[in-house]
Amino acid sequence: MRMRRKTNLDSRIEKCSELMETSAQDIRGAWAKKYPGFKELRLEIGCGKGTFTVETAKREPDILMVALEKEQNAMVMAMEKVQSAGLNNVIFIDGDAAKLSEMFAPGEISMIYLNFSDPWPKSRDAKFRLTAPAFLRSYSDVLPMDGEIRFKTDNTPLFEWSCDMLSSEGWQLRELTNDLHANGPAGVMTDYELRFYAEGKKINRVIAVKSENTKGSAAGAPPRLRNAALSDARGRAEKTDD
Repeated sequence: MRMRRKTNLDSRIEKCSELMETSAQDIRGAWAKKYPGFKELRLEIGCGKGTFTVETAKREPDILMVALEKEQNAMVMAMEKVQSAGLNNVIFIDGDAAKLSEMFAPGEISMIYLNFSDPWPKSRDAKFRLTAPAFLRSYSDVLPMDGEIRFKTDNTPLFEWSCDMLSSEGWQLRELTNDLHANGPAGVMTDYELRFYAEGKKINRVIAVKSENTKGSAAGAPPRLRNAALSDARGRAEKTDD
């Protein structure tokens, strides 16, 4: 469900406008030219309120973080955090993850973060999951060989399904864990993750690496998804007519 549009949203976005890239299609293949001085470009799909975005950018000032977010109510909060922190290595795009190849050239992105993506639990909605084959192929198109997807979720059914999709699409799975913080906090956490960690919930994480066997859009139409219903993050079976 989309958040209700805030009455002052436009003015808040305008105050952060220098952090937005509104012509990503025009600089496809030329991100390093427009934003020079960074050793690599990373993409976070669905940055939410920006806690992960800001902390990652703070820890690695020599990388350019591009945060893609369709929900403007959340994105403006992330932009305000970046602005308050005085960071110069974060750029936001109000865009669709299905159109990455229109914004980035092959190999232009070194790493993609997928943090606590919407599980879309019904089978008929499986194609909207950010780890569905069509999305995975779009990621392959813009990552170099050995480029990475870093995927985290508290939803174990989604995680297991996603790992199956990644494997079937030719990605190499590394550092797979069902309890990322078993020995204490590991890496930068999102807002959701901080809350889940405090509640004692386990976090699943995998690093998927592009290999010579990884399928891209040139491989043809992705497979149709059947019998792909999930249970939700609390383990309750999702009722569906599929």
